[in-house]
Amino acid sequence: MMSRVQKGMIAGLLATVAVSVLELVNVLFLKWFDPFPAVLAHLIGMDGNLSVGWAAHLLTGTVILGPLFAILYSRLPTTTPETKGIAFAVGAWVLLMLVITMIGDPRTFTGPTGFGVVGWMLLTHAVFGVVLGNVYARMLARERHARTPVDGATAH
Repeated sequence: MMSRVQKGMIAGLLATVAVSVLELVNVLFLKWFDPFPAVLAHLIGMDGNLSVGWAAHLLTGTVILGPLFAILYSRLPTTTPETKGIAFAVGAWVLLMLVITMIGDPRTFTGPTGFGVVGWMLLTHAVFGVVLGNVYARMLARERHARTPVDGATAH
C-alpha cells in the first residue's frame, strides 16, 4: 500500500512525461513556441541550457506538483479527478506566471513567440492536470479495489 505522496509522485511523473512528449513535438517539429524547459532554464538563470530546464521540469512535476496535488486532492473544487487536476495545474500556472512577472526576467516573453508561450504553457499545464488527476484517481480506485474482500459474505 502506497501513501498519498507516493501516488502523487507517480501521477506527477506520468503527467510530466505526457507534457514532455508535447514539448518534444514542439521542439523537434513544430517550433511554434519557446519550450517550457527553456523558460525554466531562463528563470533559473541558466539561459540556453535545455538539459537543466528538462531536469527542473521533471523534478518539479514529479517531486513538487505530484505530491502537492495528492495532499490537496480532497480539498480541490469540482467532482471529477480530471477537473481537479486541471484546477490544480491552472493554479500552478498562475503561480508560475506571478513568479516570472514579479521576480523573473521581464523579457521572458518578448522573444519571437511572445505571449504565445503563455498560452502554450497554459495548454500544457491543463494537459498535465488531466493526466495527473486521471492517474491519481485510478491509483486510488485500484487500492480501494484491492482492499475489497474476495467472496466475502455481507453482514446482515
